[in-house]
Amino acid sequence: MLTYPLLHPEILAALGAAGHGAQVLIADGNYPLATRSHSAARRVFLNLAPGVLTVTEVLGVLASAIPVEAAHVMVPDSGPEPPIFHEFRALLPGLSLEPLGRFQFYDAARSPDLALAIATGERRVYANILLTIGVVPPT
Repeated sequence: MLTYPLLHPEILAALGAAGHGAQVLIADGNYPLATRSHSAARRVFLNLAPGVLTVTEVLGVLASAIPVEAAHVMVPDSGPEPPIFHEFRALLPGLSLEPLGRFQFYDAARSPDLALAIATGERRVYANILLTIGVVPPT
């Protein structure tokens, strides 16, 4: 048994196999994970019920486990920024969110660089985030 916050065996395996430049998608409950993520990526379904688990809960755990070099977010065509972006920034301090339109985001998530796609039960819209894994600095 691990004592580290990240315990999910499939997520640990996918992250262990990923390296610098690999990407991780954390998707809301509306995201079409089966058709809008790369087919070679490991897909993990954490969407037990609406609202369980949320994107921010998953992001909080992943941010403690991997170095995040970049974060892309799906933005609406018009209107204000989705409120969840404030929470993303709080969980990824010092990192700018890079906006992508809906179809640009889908294309990015279909990249062969996608190592892991996680479906959540998140109910907030535009709550999708695509993380790029950074480098672990030498100790």
